[in-house]
Amino acid sequence: MAGPLILFRTPYFRGPVPLAGVPDALRDHFTADQARLREADAVVFHIPDWRPTQLHDTPKYPGQLWVLWSMESSVNYPRMGDPAFLRHFDLFVTYERSADIWSSYLPPMAQWQTALQVPQPSKPEAAPLVLFQSALIDGCGRNAFSGALMRRIPVDSYGRVYRNRTLAEDLGRQSKLDTISRYHFCLSLENSLSPDYVTEKLFDPLLVGTVPVYRGAPNAAEFAPEHSYIDAEAYSGPKGLADYLRHLLQSPAEYAAYFAWRQRPLPDWIEEKLRASATSCWLRLLERVDTARTGRRSGRPALPFGFRAALSARTTRLLRRLGGRQSPPVQFQ
Repeated sequence: MAGPLILFRTPYFRGPVPLAGVPDALRDHFTADQARLREADAVVFHIPDWRPTQLHDTPKYPGQLWVLWSMESSVNYPRMGDPAFLRHFDLFVTYERSADIWSSYLPPMAQWQTALQVPQPSKPEAAPLVLFQSALIDGCGRNAFSGALMRRIPVDSYGRVYRNRTLAEDLGRQSKLDTISRYHFCLSLENSLSPDYVTEKLFDPLLVGTVPVYRGAPNAAEFAPEHSYIDAEAYSGPKGLADYLRHLLQSPAEYAAYFAWRQRPLPDWIEEKLRASATSCWLRLLERVDTARTGRRSGRPALPFGFRAALSARTTRLLRRLGGRQSPPVQFQ
């Protein structure tokens, strides 16, 4: 195999690593075989799966690049803001625009084009808002915010958080999207208020024809058409927000204005972001590693976290193995 070899040192949330967008012809450049660590040109660590007892003894070979990978908010993973930790990595694959390899939550161009062509769905539900939230991670008070809002305006909640409705038939993601499209508004709350951390919470309702009531990244306007969503932070708290939503329900023309973007071509700046993120982040990483390769140099590997940390990791792992506890193998999907 000519070209670089990229090894994934960790699983992805203890499951298979998604190699979305990597054609079969290039999959041999990626491996989960930990026995090939020495020959790898780059080693990828998924930070939410970082366990010091598993990884502090990972040797770094001369000429090898270490890659930090995370699509989760840095607010919820303090290591991503620790300079002493970050200095061990050469490349960064994250949602942050400043990353070496930007990995975006933006839906592909085809989904935006479909949204521009599909007629506006009807809104038959009695409650004006819908909420899908099951994760308990809450670094910004979103649960308290949604609870306070629900005391002031009806919200149908289908997730584990404040559940008061269930799906008649749950066929997965499509059932969720179909349900969202039946409401005037979707309460879209990120688990942190972090710049650039704009996830499907904003995009799902936007593309199915429902107005997102969004609380999240302070620069979310850089990822969505103008006047296409409601900034939940702009109304002096849940009471002011509820008053504004009731006003929109009584003012059809003002409500309809939130869909005017669907009658126009996408702004150039959104298309530019879509083009920048169209190619799989793994293919862009492969190209970056290939460009950086200068030939593997001989020499002894280093223990970036030090001998004591390595010894502690190996001892803990040995004890776990003796106790029958095994770490999940790294696989691809």
